[in-house]
Amino acid sequence: MNGADAILATLADNGVEACFANPGTSEMHFVSALDREPRIRPVLCLFEGVVTGAADGYGRMAGKPAVTLLHLGPGYANGVANLHNARRAYTPIVNVIGDHATYHRKYDAPLTSDIEALARPNSRWIGVAEDADHAAYLAAEAVRHSFGPPGGSATLVLPADCAWSPATRKGGVAERPMPAAPDGAQVDAAARALKAAAKPVVLIGGQACEARGLAAAGRLAAHGIRVLTDTFVARQPRGGARYSPDRMPYFAEMALSDLAGADLMVLAGTTQPVAFFAYPAMPSVLVPEGCQELSLAGRAEDAGAALEALADALGAPAEAAPNGYAVPERPTGEINAYTIGASIARHMPEETVISDDAVTSGLPIFMQTRGARPHDWLALTGGAIGQGIPVAIGAAVACPDKKVLCLTGDGAGMYTVQGLWTIARESLDVTVVVFANHSYRILGIELSRTGAGKPGVSAASLLDLGDPRIDWTALARGMGLPAVRCETAEAFDAALAGAMGQKGPIVIEAAMS
Repeated sequence: MNGADAILATLADNGVEACFANPGTSEMHFVSALDREPRIRPVLCLFEGVVTGAADGYGRMAGKPAVTLLHLGPGYANGVANLHNARRAYTPIVNVIGDHATYHRKYDAPLTSDIEALARPNSRWIGVAEDADHAAYLAAEAVRHSFGPPGGSATLVLPADCAWSPATRKGGVAERPMPAAPDGAQVDAAARALKAAAKPVVLIGGQACEARGLAAAGRLAAHGIRVLTDTFVARQPRGGARYSPDRMPYFAEMALSDLAGADLMVLAGTTQPVAFFAYPAMPSVLVPEGCQELSLAGRAEDAGAALEALADALGAPAEAAPNGYAVPERPTGEINAYTIGASIARHMPEETVISDDAVTSGLPIFMQTRGARPHDWLALTGGAIGQGIPVAIGAAVACPDKKVLCLTGDGAGMYTVQGLWTIARESLDVTVVVFANHSYRILGIELSRTGAGKPGVSAASLLDLGDPRIDWTALARGMGLPAVRCETAEAFDAALAGAMGQKGPIVIEAAMS
């Protein structure tokens, strides 16, 4: 048994079952050891941003970490954007970053870098192996730290000689830390404040948006209290009889208008809401002036249990009124986000997982699927586009019996287009819908909202993806996937019905312009 064997056996003993990898020379003994650890499924990704995004999607759905295998500092850096999203989703992930052998680092070889400095901003814990036995111990520690609470990335820096040297033991099984129980005093304070408030709102996020928290939130809504979720939630069960609250609007002015008159904001599983960006003459904090803020449960606490205790303290009904499901009419005419949303609500099967990186097209679809069949919605928590395809990969690996539907803008999809190859290679049951509007449409909106002025020729060229136009069907077929382009609502409805009715991957290009 060498260090790599000991690490992988330790990870598997701690429940890790998937390794998303883009390895290099320093990781070859880890790669070889995967042949000797059948409990962990290796998945090759052609870009590190796909590796890290896939680990995020896996962790959101499995509730436990996958391991990423990354090559030195530059390899890790290539995956940072989706680790940023994972950090905002509080997803448990174990990163293994290969490094030069301990005795080789002093020579400052071309790929030498300060890996710890690169990894620190998106890691809740970092361990640097000193020898093979230490590496195995750190593997167990990484799993433990990945659970938080709240969850996050735990990073193990693995020098090559710590992987190839003999190991005498595995790292053991770490005890999984659990969220803290609700604070009774905070529950009582929130109940008193809600009873006294004229127009209260409860804002929920993170663990409060899981099934238990949503059921309790539905009770609060049935009691007459308005409930909102954060704008982007890591995983939200929706549809069927599940309570589906409104979400905080993305644009600051819309959020403040929506909250006008609120005199109390109770926070559960989240923190004070702030605007995504600063705008001239707009406030950064999305809490109306004069509105009291009160924390019911933080991210490290059991927010679902806290919401249940709050509902009990208020004497709220036993359950919220269930949503009704009505099959939308078959859409016709021009293809747009609304017709696509209707088709998705019509055809997606129960327990579909939706990976949303649709940018400007996402909200209409989110609204139209509120009362659809039961499904999970995985949102762009950190705002770094390029998440949709990789998160769909991870979700499909974690839940092979569920249909996965990836919604991606064409600009967002090009960030991690290499993920299509992994979907094909692994035969994942993923339907990728690409909203082909041939522009960074969100930036066109933001150009106006920031007061930057009307775009001229140079500015417009930085927002345009239409010259040359990206042929998504050709891209998909080149990576081994079937693909179809739809130019009408009727054509899209038929293509989606076919995709949802059979197992296996496909790319549907929705011609939005």
